[in-house]
Amino acid sequence: MKRMLLGLLLATSMLTAPALADTPANTLVMAKAIDDIVTMDPAEIYELSNSEIAVNVYDRLMGLEIGDMTKLVPKMAESYSVSDDGKVFTFKLKPNLKFHSGNPVTAEDVAFSFQRVILLNLTPAYLFQALGWNAENVKDMVKAVDEHTVQLTVSEKYAPTYILNLMSTVTSSVVDKKEAMAHEKDGDLGHDWLKTNSAGSGAYKMRSWKANESVVLEANPDFRLGAPKIERVIVRHVPEGSTQRLLIEKGDIDIARNLSPDQIKGIEGNSDLVVEQFPKATVYYLGLSQKVEPLKNPKVQEALRWLIDYQGMADSFLKGQFIVHQAFWPAGFYASLEDNPYKFDPAKAKALLAEAGYPNGFDISLDTGNTQPFTGIAQSIQSTFAEGGVKVTINAAEVKQVLTKYRARQHDMIYMYWGPDYLDPNANADSFANNPDNSDNSASKPLAWRNSWDIPEISAETKAALQENDVEKRKQMYLDLQSKLQKSGPFLNMFQESEQTVLRKNVKGFFSGPNADLVFFYDVTK
Repeated sequence: MKRMLLGLLLATSMLTAPALADTPANTLVMAKAIDDIVTMDPAEIYELSNSEIAVNVYDRLMGLEIGDMTKLVPKMAESYSVSDDGKVFTFKLKPNLKFHSGNPVTAEDVAFSFQRVILLNLTPAYLFQALGWNAENVKDMVKAVDEHTVQLTVSEKYAPTYILNLMSTVTSSVVDKKEAMAHEKDGDLGHDWLKTNSAGSGAYKMRSWKANESVVLEANPDFRLGAPKIERVIVRHVPEGSTQRLLIEKGDIDIARNLSPDQIKGIEGNSDLVVEQFPKATVYYLGLSQKVEPLKNPKVQEALRWLIDYQGMADSFLKGQFIVHQAFWPAGFYASLEDNPYKFDPAKAKALLAEAGYPNGFDISLDTGNTQPFTGIAQSIQSTFAEGGVKVTINAAEVKQVLTKYRARQHDMIYMYWGPDYLDPNANADSFANNPDNSDNSASKPLAWRNSWDIPEISAETKAALQENDVEKRKQMYLDLQSKLQKSGPFLNMFQESEQTVLRKNVKGFFSGPNADLVFFYDVTK
């Protein structure tokens, strides 16, 4: 207990005291913009920064490990089997797994974790609802067979890789049932408590989260892969890249995550620092609400595609950190469409706007984050849209505020990112190209729903691709979907991220995979 209190005091002092020359040898201090964090409950997490925390705090049945981002492997599961009809998946747990509380990990914990996602019905619930699970049947379709065996039943036959990939998502994080229920309030399955606390079995335990300030993690010596090599991780909210640069140059932090290309260039020649490049699967797009009259017009949608200076941005203030990518599934993976047919052409855009009945353009608002790269991209869009007569008012705010507005379908246009929940094209198709219920009270709220895009035929195509077992035929179906959405609809896909991370030269073993929930701290040394 004394050691724990000492660690917390040290973490707090590092956040408030004057800068020191070096960070402690047993502590990793990272600076990052974490204003997108709205919750730490894995049944609600759907942002990038808290996904990074979740993968280090919670464990899952399946997943990817450092070293091979192409091979899905059992994590908490020891083995799994699939019934002949493809509808029943049985997972055996590895023995002797423990939660941070000291409670043993059981099949009942796994079943509870999946059930509460459905019962709470928060943003990521649609991932499991797609399996035919609902509040009435989930306790029958997800159940513990014995202490170490959990059985999942799905309503239809899908490609097994899809189900296994779902078991690797943040939403499938296994929660300590006893710990969560000890903090239950008004039947919330521990949700209110888990928004700011943790009950996992991952490499680290979350000691504190202070919104727009910091997250403090402490190593779990009983982690499945062995005790992490660094005892403590502190993630400091530092939204300005210029401040991050000063901190890492002075040695007050170990890792800086949000330096701009100009700031990266400015540290060239500093022998104390190393820049590492991590290709990401995160795509950035402009979303157009289909509640807004001009934005519903297909010719307006096409015109706006020709009013974006994609390459100009990628070659200037985004250089080295973003590549032009105009499809909803990122480049470099199975079924990626890597064709980029659009470029900045205001003359073509103006002609299309005139055909649509808007020869003088129109006024529109754009919601986005108030940090880079959002602000720079929004300003570029504002400038180039003006050349077509489209007058853009930028509403910049903290990302979590923007997301709250987005999820309530209260925007005109939004510039935002999307990272796949798992590395199969359905992960993005299921949100960009699927909207089974466009009503305001829909249980399923993917990106197409957020933009009020009612697409029964395209939704049917997405489901057909999901159920196709022939690998090559399935690939072509996803390529066709991407091509269709590339040419029409409310999503103007613009970029794919390539993260540049700056580390002090003594930091080794930091790994940032293609997804936010594949950023691992447990192998870091100093």
